[in-house]
Amino acid sequence: MMRIESRPSRHGMWEYFFFVDIEGHLRDEVVAQALKALTQRAAMLKLLGSYPRAVL
Repeated sequence: MMRIESRPSRHGMWEYFFFVDIEGHLRDEVVAQALKALTQRAAMLKLLGSYPRAVL
């Protein structure tokens, strides 16, 4: 995990959205397994982007 931020939800008191940056790509098996496990535990999960590492 590179970063985590929380923002208040507009749905009610004490409800928050969490934004998490992780290192890895959706096609990496470890990342794919972690996201699959998270979807089973999270009330809502939205993937904002997955970008492969640039090859220099």
